Order: sequence, then C-alpha cells, then structure tokens
Amino acid sequence: MTTRGALALTTYATTITAANWLTTHYGLVPAGFGLTTTAGTYAAGAALLLRDIVQDVCGWRWVLAGIAVGTALTAVTSPALAVASATAFLLAELLDTAVYTPLRSRGWARAALLSGLVGAAVDTYAFLALAGFPITAQTVTGQLVGKALWATALPVAVVLATRLVRRAVHRDPLGA
Repeated sequence: MTTRGALALTTYATTITAANWLTTHYGLVPAGFGLTTTAGTYAAGAALLLRDIVQDVCGWRWVLAGIAVGTALTAVTSPALAVASATAFLLAELLDTAVYTPLRSRGWARAALLSGLVGAAVDTYAFLALAGFPITAQTVTGQLVGKALWATALPVAVVLATRLVRRAVHRDPLGA
C-alpha cells in the first residue's frame, strides 16, 4: 500500500470513528431550520465521500477494512452503536459501490456525487433505525442535508471549482 493509500484509509477509518464518537457523546443535535441530526452526521457524510477515495487509491476491499477498523474503535465506547454503524456503512457501501464503480469511468465528480447521495440515504435510514433514533421528517432531512449537501455536494463542488481554476491557470499562466 502506498503512503497515499495508507493516509486515505486512516482518514476514512478515523472519520467513521469520529462520527460514532460524536453521536455517542452528543446524540441528536439541532441542525438549524427546525431540523435535528445526530452529532456525527457531518463526519459520517465525509466518510461516504472518503470511501470513494479509498476505493480509487486502495481498492474496494480496503474500504471493508476501513469499516472494520472504524467499527472496532467504536466498539470501545459503544458496542451497540458499533453494530448499527457497521451495518449502515456496509449497506451504504454496497449500494455506493454499485453506483460509483460503473460511473467512475465517466468522471470522479459525477460518480462521487451520485454514489454519495445513494449512500447517504441508505446510511441515514439504516443507522437511525438500528441505533434507536427516531425516524422523523426532521431527523431524516437533517441527516440528508448534513451528509448529502454539506459533506458530499459541497466538497465535490470545491474539487470541481479547483480543477477549473487550475486548468485556467495552466492554459494562460500569465493571466493575459
């Protein structure tokens, strides 16, 4: 495994652990606009996007290793939450891969965005149900806004904007 792969995998597993640690310690929190979400929603959303990076850099089997490490670390503080999280991440991983892998050849942004949206929806419902959180319009919408918008769509938009700027600079390095 390359240094880049090890960094991607470590970040992925750490983000899963952080999402669960935050949720264990803070539970449901206000997300604004009358919405609530689990405290680890943004980290969980970031994990869904990082999953795609781990797949690209290391391969899909390493994604499963990242989930296993995140689950093991979560089990230290909350075995019940570890089971809910692992199940939700595995279900999201299966659907995410089914969307991401075939779309990847058409571009990273499209694949990451669409697979992130699918992964966010599956992860949200599975995690809330298995972890014993209420499944209401406020919690589901709060989770989806956090995962799909802030932790998936926004970073993908930043990557696309950065690429556009870099291409423009390389085409005309003097700015003339």
